[in-house]
Amino acid sequence: MTVAVVTDSASALPAEVAGANGISVVPMGLAIGGLPVVESALDTEEMIARFDEGITTSGPPPGDFAKAVEKAQTGDGVVVITLAGELSGTYRSAQLGAQEAGGPVEVIDSQTAAGAEALVALAAVRAARAGGSLEEVAAAARKATSEVSLVGSLSTLEYLVKGGHIPAAAGWAAERLHVKPVIELREGKVRPLRPAFGDEAARERLLTHWRRSQVEGADLHVIGMYSLDAADAADLLAAVEAEVHPVQSFLSGFGTALVAHTGPSLVGLAWHWVVPPGRA
Repeated sequence: MTVAVVTDSASALPAEVAGANGISVVPMGLAIGGLPVVESALDTEEMIARFDEGITTSGPPPGDFAKAVEKAQTGDGVVVITLAGELSGTYRSAQLGAQEAGGPVEVIDSQTAAGAEALVALAAVRAARAGGSLEEVAAAARKATSEVSLVGSLSTLEYLVKGGHIPAAAGWAAERLHVKPVIELREGKVRPLRPAFGDEAARERLLTHWRRSQVEGADLHVIGMYSLDAADAADLLAAVEAEVHPVQSFLSGFGTALVAHTGPSLVGLAWHWVVPPGRA
C-alpha cells in the first residue's frame, strides 16, 4: 500500500492523468442563475455561453472530502491537496472533511490553482510511489507549493475585477490601453504582470517568464492550460518542448470553476522544476 492523494477539481486534472496517477478528484460547487449545477455535466463551452445568467462557485462541502478520504484511505494515510485558501474556502472545507473521515490524513493548501495545483498533487504522487510515509509525502507537497509557477494571458481583466481578485484600476488601464493582460498566480494571489500588445507578444511574455525560471540540473514538469481553445496552449507547450525535453507534459483546461472567475479567453503555462535527489 502507498499514501493516497486527493485533490479538488480546481486542479483541472484531465481524467486520464488523474486515473493514471491514482488521484481522487472532489468536484467544486457551481451555480448558474442561482441554481446548482453538477460540474461534470457542464462543459466549459456551455458554461461560457451562459455567463450572462450569473455564475458562482464554491468549494466542495466537508462531507464530499470526508467521503473521498474514506474511500482513498489505505491505512498508510491520505494527502489532500486543495485550491489556494486565499481564493476559496476549499482548504477549510477539506480540513473539516478530514476530521470527519478520521484516520491518518494531511491537508495541504497548494497556494495556487489549475495546472500548478495539479503539479503539487503530482509531486505528492511521486513521493508516495517512492515509498514515502504520510509525513514525507505531505512534505513533498508543501515543498512543491513553493516551487510551482503559473502564468497566463487573457483578453480582459473584467471577470477578475468583478471577483475582487484584481484591482479595478488594473482592469481599467488594460481596457483603456487595449492590451492583453498577463497574470501570475503566486502565494494564493492573482497578480497582474506587464501587459502585452497583441497575441504574439503575450505568448512571448509567458515563455520569457518560463525561461527565466529554469533551474540548473532540474527536470521539467509542464502543463499547457486553456479555457476554451486548446490550440494556443498546444502552441505554447510545443515552444517549451522545442527548448527543453520535459519529463512530464500535457494539456489541460482551466476547469469550469476557474473559468467562471477568469472569463473565456485564458491561456497559460504551469510548470515545476524538480531536481532529482541524485543531482542535488
